[in-house]
Amino acid sequence: MRSALPSFSGLQSFVLQRKKRRERLQPTSAMAKEEEKDAGSKPESSWKDFIYDPRSGQFLGRTASSWALILLFYLVFYGFLAGLFTFTMWVMLQTLDDYAPKYRDRVPSPGLMISPKAQAGLEIVYSRSDNNSFESHVKALHTFLAAYDDSKQAKNENCNPGVYFDQSDDRSEKRACRFNRTMLGECSGISDPTFGYPKGNPCVLVKMNRIIGLKPEGNPYINCTTKSENRASLQYFPEHGRIDLMYFPYFGKKSHVSYVQPLVAIKIMPTTFNSTKDEMVLECKVQGSPNLKNEDERDKFLGRVSFRVLITE
Repeated sequence: MRSALPSFSGLQSFVLQRKKRRERLQPTSAMAKEEEKDAGSKPESSWKDFIYDPRSGQFLGRTASSWALILLFYLVFYGFLAGLFTFTMWVMLQTLDDYAPKYRDRVPSPGLMISPKAQAGLEIVYSRSDNNSFESHVKALHTFLAAYDDSKQAKNENCNPGVYFDQSDDRSEKRACRFNRTMLGECSGISDPTFGYPKGNPCVLVKMNRIIGLKPEGNPYINCTTKSENRASLQYFPEHGRIDLMYFPYFGKKSHVSYVQPLVAIKIMPTTFNSTKDEMVLECKVQGSPNLKNEDERDKFLGRVSFRVLITE
């Protein structure tokens, strides 16, 4: 009977072991619960800590000193790039001439253009009986010819016809030859302020575009032809549509301030009449000068211009 029952010392030892075992398990369980609690709150605290971590003082993953170094680097880097760009532009500008383009070989021959020029294109359409239909054309011609008024041209030189007006190659303001508005005769808008539009005989101005240093050879003039069934008699001002050599060369807008390019006015007088409308297509070319082109198929405006005229009752 005594041998079957455990001794008191053995029972005490067993109780102590169980107690120690429970003590070892209790911290582990508490730590597990704490970890579970931390895991549950981790997503919420992680993105807040990324924006600003109060423990390390980081903002968006970097400290204030780190952000300062990055900003300083980019400030120096982009400042260097801006300085390099400014320097290269300054060097390039030193090679340019304020008075003439550096390269002028791409436009060897001038183009032609007309006035008035409608917004719809190179066409003059109006009704003889409706003043409002040609009022804009008349106004455009008066505006364009304002620079050719005799009072404004009085300050220019009375040059010798038939010779180039060469001038010394200094940087002073160049003189310009006089082109008086009265040289355009019936198309000057002085004797007839309507330029013949109400009568069905409109005036059209043809001008040659400016090219610095251009010297036409020979005796250039403007010649126009009709390219439609309807025909017209053309009257030129100045006579024969001549462009005098004294208006060349041109020295540029900055040094040749008072320069105006020579004009040729064409008075169109239809010779075939229709009871409802007179329509024709005209082509004007610069001729009489070997170095001025007018047959280049790649450029329809090089030395020539075509336009349509439609006159209705």
